[in-house]
Amino acid sequence: MATGETGFDDVTFDLISLQYHSLKAGHDYGQYVRDARNAGQEEIASFFEGVMAQDAARAHRCHELLAQLTKDGVDATSPHGSAG
Repeated sequence: MATGETGFDDVTFDLISLQYHSLKAGHDYGQYVRDARNAGQEEIASFFEGVMAQDAARAHRCHELLAQLTKDGVDATSPHGSAG
């Protein structure tokens, strides 16, 4: 695998980045849900909850794929993707 400027292989970095951004967005969406509920907009609150659930599922899938990379001999926690 190609190694990016971070020292991690590109695929590992990409999965970690997507996982982080999905989790961060999900955290932010909690405020959007509260805002919509405070405004009496239940349909919009439900929409935000759905988006939040999609991001949670995306983050979980990234976690599974990172675990698979580690299992397959690519240590996702160390630079350069080296196994142990």
